[in-house]
Amino acid sequence: MLKKLEELEQKYNELSELLSDPQVLVNQSEYQKHAKSQAAISDLVSAYREYKDIIKQLEDTRSMLNEELDPDMKDLVELEEQELKAKAEKLESELKILLLPKDPNDEKNVILEIRAGAGGDEAALFAGDLYRMYTKYDESQNWKTELLSASYTDIGGFKEIIFIIEGKGAYSKLKFESGVHRVQRIPTTESGGRIHTSTATVAVLPEAEEVDVEINPNDLRIDIFCSSGPGGQSVNTTQSAVRITHLPTGIVVSCQDEKSQHKNKDKALKVLRARLLEKAQEETMGEIAQERKNQVGTGDRSERIRTYNFPQGRVSDHRIGLTVHRLESILLGDLDEIIQALIATHQAERLKASV
Repeated sequence: MLKKLEELEQKYNELSELLSDPQVLVNQSEYQKHAKSQAAISDLVSAYREYKDIIKQLEDTRSMLNEELDPDMKDLVELEEQELKAKAEKLESELKILLLPKDPNDEKNVILEIRAGAGGDEAALFAGDLYRMYTKYDESQNWKTELLSASYTDIGGFKEIIFIIEGKGAYSKLKFESGVHRVQRIPTTESGGRIHTSTATVAVLPEAEEVDVEINPNDLRIDIFCSSGPGGQSVNTTQSAVRITHLPTGIVVSCQDEKSQHKNKDKALKVLRARLLEKAQEETMGEIAQERKNQVGTGDRSERIRTYNFPQGRVSDHRIGLTVHRLESILLGDLDEIIQALIATHQAERLKASV
């Protein structure tokens, strides 16, 4: 491990020299390439340098223990040794995680799709709750959210809503949200006061850049039609909605939330690129493809990754056996505890596999 860390530190230093080279500074594409490479290992190198500093302090402290010390001084030095040893062990664990191969999508923006599943109108209302939950979480992370497409219901929920989340590390934190989310509560329309169970599916896709996915314009069929749903008279009567069909794969994407046909087309292309990237990755990584299908499933009530139980005020993530009793704050976007627990479990499994 130390040899690998030394090599990465040397690479970091070489990149620092390149970034200060006048010939590189005038070539923006080359500069951006080197800057991106350096940023990818900066956290690792920073942790390694801190680790080396702690090890040096630990060696100096242990050498002091070989000297003649009065009892009080010896106690202080021994205490310092214990503290430094604990710091070194903690940093060593962090370095092992940082050395794990990174998901190439982790730093990408996210296209998040929420669809009502089983449960009729209540499922559509729950899809709206999930949308608000994620947008509140995005705000807490200082991420930017932009609506791409939405299919509304008469009672205020969503049959489907698709939006983009832009921010550092968005995919790395949200990728474990893919799957079926289940809610158990008494609907406001339920006169008998019975608990109703319904579901919504969440799909988290890394946003694809044009360089990630090349789309041949000849492979696209683009249809223009009138928008429907909320938006006012000008939206509903203007030929601004766009439907794009990718002929080779049969993937269809629609967008109608902007008054501008051009903007709707741009948004639809973003969703199409993300779905094509996902399809390409699934085809080359069969195990991941099957895993994602198992996560998202069909939206049936029996398939779920998480349950939001209103009568008990709890949220349970069934993959890691985590239950927290603060439903209200979670629906207001306080997701950090669950997301960090999922990341920690995933990292632990990868460490175990690497050993």
